[in-house]
Amino acid sequence: MAEEASIDRDGVGGEGPSTAKGKKHKGKHDKPKPWDEDPNIDRWKIEKFDPSWNEGGMLEVSSFSTLFPQYREKYLQEVWPMVKSALKEHGVSCELNLVEGSMTVSTTRKTRDPFVIIKARDLIKLLSRSVPAPQAIKILNDEMQCDIIKIGNLIRNKERFVKRRERLLGPNLSTLKAIEILTGCYVLVQGNTVSAMGSFKGLKQVRRIVEDCIQNQLHPVYHIKTLLMKRELAKNPALANENWDRFLPKFKKKNVKQRKVKAKEKKPYTPFPPPQQPSKIDLQLESGEYFLSDKKKSARKWQEKQEKQTEKAAENKRKREAAFIPPKEPSSHLTDSNNSDKNTSDLAAMTKSLKDKAKGLKKLKAHDNVRAESYIADAESSRRKKHRSSSKTE
Repeated sequence: MAEEASIDRDGVGGEGPSTAKGKKHKGKHDKPKPWDEDPNIDRWKIEKFDPSWNEGGMLEVSSFSTLFPQYREKYLQEVWPMVKSALKEHGVSCELNLVEGSMTVSTTRKTRDPFVIIKARDLIKLLSRSVPAPQAIKILNDEMQCDIIKIGNLIRNKERFVKRRERLLGPNLSTLKAIEILTGCYVLVQGNTVSAMGSFKGLKQVRRIVEDCIQNQLHPVYHIKTLLMKRELAKNPALANENWDRFLPKFKKKNVKQRKVKAKEKKPYTPFPPPQQPSKIDLQLESGEYFLSDKKKSARKWQEKQEKQTEKAAENKRKREAAFIPPKEPSSHLTDSNNSDKNTSDLAAMTKSLKDKAKGLKKLKAHDNVRAESYIADAESSRRKKHRSSSKTE
C-alpha cells in the first residue's frame, strides 16, 4: 500500500493522459478562490502588529551595524537619547560607538515583532545619510518604507554629476518640493545618495525620477507634468478602469549636436625608430663654437646681446616717433578745383531760380492790386484827351 501511495503522489500510478508520462501539471492548483473577487478586502493594507501573535519572543539575537561620517558625530550624540527611547518601545537595543564611528541595533528578550529589526536597520541607515532624527524615527511605523538610491556610480564625469544633481534639486529646491508633494514621499539629496521615505508606490516613482535625471534620460520637470496629469485623471471615476496612455504626454528626447572630435591622421607604421636629434655639443661642433676659448665665447655672447639691444631700442624709438607723425591729407589740387567749379555753377543756378521766383511774385501782386475805379478813371481821361486834340485840328 505504501508503494501504491508513493506512486500516486508522484503522479505515475494515476489514470489519464496528464499523469501517464509522470510530468507535473503546472498551475493545477490555480483555481479561483471565493475571496479573490471580494471588493471589501484591501490587499494593500498592512495590519498593525499585535504582540499576542508572538508571546514567546525571539529565539536568536539579530543585529545590524552601519558606519557614519565624522561630520554626523556631534549631531548623533545630541539626538541619541531620542533614538534610544523610540527603539526601546519596540524592544530593540541600540549602541553608538564613537571610536569606530558605527551604530548598532540588536534584538532583545522583549522584542516581539520579528520585522522591527529591519526597520531599526533602516533607521540607522537614514541617520548616517543626514536624515533628521525626528523624520528618521517615522520609519518604525508599519505604513512607512524607505529607499536609499545610490547615484554616485551612475555617471563617471564629476562635473556632469554635479550639474544633474542640481537639476534634481531645482532653483530654490522647487523641483524637489514638487516631487515630494506629488509622490507623497520625503526626499533628501546628500552626497552620492538620495534618501526617500514613503509608501511603496511613491518610492518607486522617486527612484524612476532620480535615475532618469542622473542618467540624462528624462528631465524631472517632464516627470512632474506626467504625475500632475495622473493626479487629475485619478479624480475622474469614469476613467478608473481605462488605460491612461492616450491622455499622458509623450516626450521625445532631442539629440543636441555635439562637437565633432577631429581624428588625428595616423602616420604610416615603420618598424625603425626616428632619427636621433643632434645634441648641443654636435651643434657647437658644426658651428665651430666648440673650439673657441672662454674669452672668445663670452665676447661673442656680449656682441649678440648688444645687437639685440640696439634692435630693440630702434624699434621702441620708431614706435614713440610714430605718435608725432601727422596723418596724410586725403584732398588734392584737382579735387579742390573740381569742387570749386561745382560750387560756382550751383550758386549761379540758385540765384537765377530766386530771381525768376521774385519776378513771378511781383506780377502776381500787381495783378491782385488792380482796381476797377482806377481803370474807369483812366479810360475817361484818355477820351477827353482825344476830344481836345480833335477840336484843335478843326
